[in-house]
Amino acid sequence: MARVAVVTGGSRGIGAAISKALKAAGHNVAATYAGNDEAAANFKEETGIPVYKWDVANYDACAAGLKQVEADLGPIDILVNNAGITKDAMFHRMTPDQWNAVINTNLNSLFNMTRPVWEGMRTRKFGRVICISSINGQKGQAGQANYSAAKAGEIGFVKSLAQEGARAGITVNAIAPGYIGTEMVRAIAQDVLDKHILPHIPMGRLGEPEEIAKAVVFLASDEQAFITGSTISMNGGQYMV
Repeated sequence: MARVAVVTGGSRGIGAAISKALKAAGHNVAATYAGNDEAAANFKEETGIPVYKWDVANYDACAAGLKQVEADLGPIDILVNNAGITKDAMFHRMTPDQWNAVINTNLNSLFNMTRPVWEGMRTRKFGRVICISSINGQKGQAGQANYSAAKAGEIGFVKSLAQEGARAGITVNAIAPGYIGTEMVRAIAQDVLDKHILPHIPMGRLGEPEEIAKAVVFLASDEQAFITGSTISMNGGQYMV
């Protein structure tokens, strides 16, 4: 069944792959973005998927943006919380601004985006909320106390909200990717990849954004109504929970 889906950070990287896959599955997709107007315009032209610009760290902006999406496309039944940033630093050098920026964008955005659509999902007795966490939210990572804390928080959010949504027909799940071959990761020097990253991945390769996207489509489907509160690890065997 075709449904309205919103993907945050949906015009680049993993988010773009998710937006495209959900559209290919027959859904009406809206992709949000924060600041790269050129990339968003190119994505819209390439895919025909409408794009909306707002800051997911701002509750009022999210509420207004989601209201506009529903006016344009209809009630939102699928929400993919994918938007995220990094501001890495060893903790003894990390500033309050670095900490707060990552927590606000990566973790507080879950409340900001999910709360405005939650009542509608409860009323319609259907909803799919999918959060893109990270391997580093599962195992931690030096230099990423802010990012790892936010991504671990996503998993706790999922487990709690899944219990509240279950009887209303709403599933809430997380996907925790490892190293995925996005533009950012592929910009890493090949010798660094070969010596310091790939040897730690049993499959010996990076994941592909499309692989994450297929898992999202699976969790978003009407048929997957009994999977909730789960975290799917997609890291090539690098970290097994």
